[in-house]
This record gives sequence, structure tokens and C-alpha cells, in this order.
Amino acid sequence: QVQLVESGGGLVQPGGSLRLSCAASGTIFAINAMGWYRQAPGTQRELVAVIESGGMTNYADSVKGRFTISGDNARNTVSLQMNSLKPEDTAVYYCNADLSTPDPERYEYWGQGTQVTVSS
Repeated sequence: QVQLVESGGGLVQPGGSLRLSCAASGTIFAINAMGWYRQAPGTQRELVAVIESGGMTNYADSVKGRFTISGDNARNTVSLQMNSLKPEDTAVYYCNADLSTPDPERYEYWGQGTQVTVSS
């Protein structure tokens, strides 16, 4: 069974940093893309950052210059380095992956989410 497991969330003061990681496990033929989404209470889930297999990255305007996404294909992991955190970054962060797996009818997978709270 393919699973995505996030780690690294927690409580941090404004201006601080956190590093989120997501590990994909199971039978995976290829990773097409992996990324991070977030959802704050009362808001729609939004894309934070994504990295494609070729290395191309994309970021939400609100995090450009502060967040960096990176992937490690050998470990089937993706990380999100978050610097200069703001209270508005508070949300549940979800790992998302576009994967080639033995299931021909499924290609998109989600992690369970990890809480990031930025507060004094």
C-alpha cells in the first residue's frame, strides 16, 4: 500500500524556521511530482510548493523567497524548508504526490497532514 507520511510540524515563533519532510513508501514505479498544500481553518486548501521529476519548482506568491522545496528521489522524499515564518503561515500542511504505482486507476496520493503553528 502506498503511503505518504509527513513530519516536522510544530510550534514556532514568528521569524523562525521549520523543515517539513514527506516520505513516500510502498510500490512506486516513478515519482512524477511531489508538493505541499496547506489549509487554515475556514479557508480553502491551497498549493504551497511543488517539485516535478525534472526539478522544476513552483511556489505560491505568499511564500516565494521564504520557502524552498527539494526532493530526494533515492529516498522517495520531499522537504519544505520554511524560513521567516509568519502567523499567516499557520495551517495544516499536506504532502501531495503524483505517483506511478501498480494501481492503474490511481495516481494522486495525500499525506495525513502536519500542523504548523506560528505564534508568539
